[in-house]
Amino acid sequence: MNNVKQEYAYWMVLAHLHLPKMKTARKNKLIVKCFEEKLSIVDFFHCAISDWNELFLLNENEIKLLNDAKKELPNYSFLVEDLLEQGYDIIPITSPDYSPIMKNNLKRAYSPPLIYTKGNKRIMKENSIAIVGSRKAEDISLRFTDNVAKAASKDYKVVVSGFAKGVDKQALDSAIKYKGQSIIVLPQGITTFKSGFRKYYKQIVDGDVLVLSTFFPRAPWSVQLAMARNPIIYGLSKEIYVAESSEKGGTWSGVIDGLRKGRTVFVRIPLSSEKNANNLLIQKGAIPVDSQGNKIENYSISKIKESVVNESSPTYNDIDLRIIKLLSFGTFTSEEIIERLKIDWTSGKLTNYLKQNQSVKVLNKESPIKFTIKRKEDLQQSLL
Repeated sequence: MNNVKQEYAYWMVLAHLHLPKMKTARKNKLIVKCFEEKLSIVDFFHCAISDWNELFLLNENEIKLLNDAKKELPNYSFLVEDLLEQGYDIIPITSPDYSPIMKNNLKRAYSPPLIYTKGNKRIMKENSIAIVGSRKAEDISLRFTDNVAKAASKDYKVVVSGFAKGVDKQALDSAIKYKGQSIIVLPQGITTFKSGFRKYYKQIVDGDVLVLSTFFPRAPWSVQLAMARNPIIYGLSKEIYVAESSEKGGTWSGVIDGLRKGRTVFVRIPLSSEKNANNLLIQKGAIPVDSQGNKIENYSISKIKESVVNESSPTYNDIDLRIIKLLSFGTFTSEEIIERLKIDWTSGKLTNYLKQNQSVKVLNKESPIKFTIKRKEDLQQSLL
C-alpha cells in the first residue's frame, strides 16, 4: 500500500473512534497539534506513549482507545483499497479538497475530520444554499422550494440536500430540473447509497451532483445518523432557506442553532391558514421572504395578522383597501396576494387590475411580476 492509501487508513481509524469517548472537537485538536508539530497522521499513531501523554495531553483512557483502534488498521486498509477502486474520494480535513464553507461554518468543534464523496469535488467550493423543511411539507412549501432552487441554479449556487422526503428531495429534484448543481448529504455510509448512484449516475458523471457522507462507509441508514447529518447540511451552505418548520425536530433545532451562530437564515412567510412555526423563527431573527425567496421589507407579523390575515372573506368593495394594506408591508406577486387575502380571482385578472391601480407600483416586468404600494415620492413622480 502506498503512503497516501496508508494515511487514509489511519485517518479512518481516528475519524471513526466512538464519539462518546472522543468527540469531534477533541479529534480536531489532536490534528491541529500534529500540524503544529509537523507530524503526519501516521507519525501520530506511532508516537511513544510518553509523547501521547506529554505532547498531546492524552489521558490513560484515550491512550487505551487509540491503541485498541490501531488493531483495526488492516481492516481499514482493505476498505481504503475498495473505496478508491470504486471511485470514491476520501478527504481529510487537512486536504485542500475539503469544503472551506463547512470548515468556516462548523469550526474546529464540529467539522468532521474525514468525509467521503463521489462526484465533482469542486462543487464544495462554490456558493451554496440549503433549502430545509418538513418531510410532510404542504404544496405551498414545495412550490417555494422549487422557486428558490430555480433562482439558485440560475445564479450558479449549489443546492445542498439531505435527501429526505418532502422539502429536501424537492430541492434536489428542482436543482437537477433547472440544470443546477447539488450536494446530496447522506444519513448513512456512502457505499450503501447504491440505488441513488444508479438514479443520479448521469448527473454525477456530468459533474452536477456530489454525494457526500461523514459516516463509516458501510453504515446503514438510522435515525441517529439522520439527526447527525443535519448539521452537515447547514455547515455546507452559505445561506439557509426554510420552507416550513414545526416547533420541534431537525429543521427547528438546526435553524435555531444557526441563528445563535449568526448564520444567514431566510424563512418563508406563511399563510394565515398554515399551522407551522415559520413566524416564530422570523420573530427569533430569521429574515422573512416571499414565495420566490425574495426578502420582504418591513414585515410585521402582528400588524399583518391584525389588519389583513384575520379579516373575514372579502367582498368586491373592500378588495382594493385590503390589497393596499397588504402591499404596505412589502412586495408580493399576484399569486401571493390571492393566497393571503383569499380573493376568488385568477392571477391574470389580479395582475391586470393592479397594473391599472394608481396606488400600486409595479416593480418588475419579468414573470413573476411583483407589486408594492406607491410611496409619497412615487405618487408625486406619477403626477409630473
